[in-house]
Amino acid sequence: MTRWQQQLAEGFSNSAALLEYLGLDPSLADIRAEQSFATRVPKHFADLMTSSIDDPLLRQVWAQGAENFQAPGYSDDPLQEQQAAAPGLLHKYQSRVLLILRGGCAINCRYCFRRAFPYAELTLTQRDMQASLDYIASHPEVNEVILSGGDPLMADDRAIAGLLEQLEAIAHLRRIRIHTRLPVVIPDRLTDELLARLTQSRLKPVLVLHSNHAQEISPVLRERLQPYVQQMPILNQSVLLAGVNDDVDTLSALSEALFDADIRPYYLFLLDRVNGAAHFEVDEREARALYESLQSRLPGFLVPKLAREIPDRASKTLVV
Repeated sequence: MTRWQQQLAEGFSNSAALLEYLGLDPSLADIRAEQSFATRVPKHFADLMTSSIDDPLLRQVWAQGAENFQAPGYSDDPLQEQQAAAPGLLHKYQSRVLLILRGGCAINCRYCFRRAFPYAELTLTQRDMQASLDYIASHPEVNEVILSGGDPLMADDRAIAGLLEQLEAIAHLRRIRIHTRLPVVIPDRLTDELLARLTQSRLKPVLVLHSNHAQEISPVLRERLQPYVQQMPILNQSVLLAGVNDDVDTLSALSEALFDADIRPYYLFLLDRVNGAAHFEVDEREARALYESLQSRLPGFLVPKLAREIPDRASKTLVV
């Protein structure tokens, strides 16, 4: 077992234990919410939290009673993704496809738009791999493959290397993009072996991280990222979340922390309306006002694009 896999196994699997670890009241964990969507939090991420019930990192992962409210306009499949073009493959945008490489995550974020995704049915398996590869090979307009999940870096380096070899054999592919939160919550996932394989590929690699608050950009993450930032673009996507990052000071601090770590702010998404996450939503008018303040505060290269994803649209929809 590698170091990062060991850390994965040592995390918190219930909110009561996490709250108790932080010196908070474990009775604040909601059992019904946890039964609906399990808690999963690596110890590294927990150690970045403060002993406050309002800690912005804790709020992202703690199972609370607000999740039990059934809000109008929310669903289990807000992006209408549960009809795959091939096993484990989503072809939402013309020039790129998304492979659901792994169903699991190192951390279960309570606002996750795939919290009810049927991974057992739609995750790419070795048996289904050829059908997805055949689909990509038969669509010459596709020049980029996005590895997603779950979290694609839950696959080990050997599995990723094997998939890369198969994708490299498809002549019209140019890029491989990896969307992952795992390095933020377990920085040791950024192994030397993974870096070596990505940089040896004829496909240009792009790494897209997911962090929502400057507190998540830890010194160890910056250290582990350094060899990567010298070899490939590192981008970041965030979600605008009530009680986590819905003020201009917090968003500015996040962009500054990302830049200091050589990560480029990329997207700031409005919440996808998945059941159980209504308490995280920020009204679009408020989001626009926050974004205008952020534009006034920061240089343009530190301002992520404010966007939302709408099913059946040909691209992300910019809000401003």
